[in-house]
Amino acid sequence: MQRICIFCGSQVGTNGLYRQAAIALGQLLVRHGYGLVYGGGHVGLMGVIADAVLASGGEVIGVIPEALVTAELAHMALTHLEIVANMHERKARFAELSDGFLTLPGGVGTMDELWEAVSWAQLGYHAKPIGLLNAYGFFDHLLAFNRHMIESGFIRPGHAGIIVTRDQIEPLIDAMEGYQPHQSIFGMKADDL
Repeated sequence: MQRICIFCGSQVGTNGLYRQAAIALGQLLVRHGYGLVYGGGHVGLMGVIADAVLASGGEVIGVIPEALVTAELAHMALTHLEIVANMHERKARFAELSDGFLTLPGGVGTMDELWEAVSWAQLGYHAKPIGLLNAYGFFDHLLAFNRHMIESGFIRPGHAGIIVTRDQIEPLIDAMEGYQPHQSIFGMKADDL
């Protein structure tokens, strides 16, 4: 992996530990030689991780829809800021520019990005690792629901490991580096579906 796309909140949340996790992740990305791809904002955990990577001398590529630039949310001090027409183009560029995805705490937009990356992996649009940092138990309920979907037969057993999750940053990066792609739906025969 050369660049990791981070999905995270445009808010910092009520727990200051989420901010600390974003800073630690940004510093770790630079130590491992990874560039950051993210949503291009200067607010919330997005701005925190971008600033941490920049302060550590790393590469930061932001991809932001035009409507959010005009709302003055764009981080103007990045290595590169790419302005796109809409959210669909933004997510497509995330996939093109990055070699893996990692999710930190966030809200609806963060969940949208995570689930689209997972869906695209299941189908076979990409075979990149998708990490989920369960910082301080933030994603406990989401992970329980994901298990429920697997146990209820709505996620194939072969796709159960698409989301790579850990509670700590370093073990998560290690697991993402060792990720072995699954068989995608596009690669299956009708009888396997």
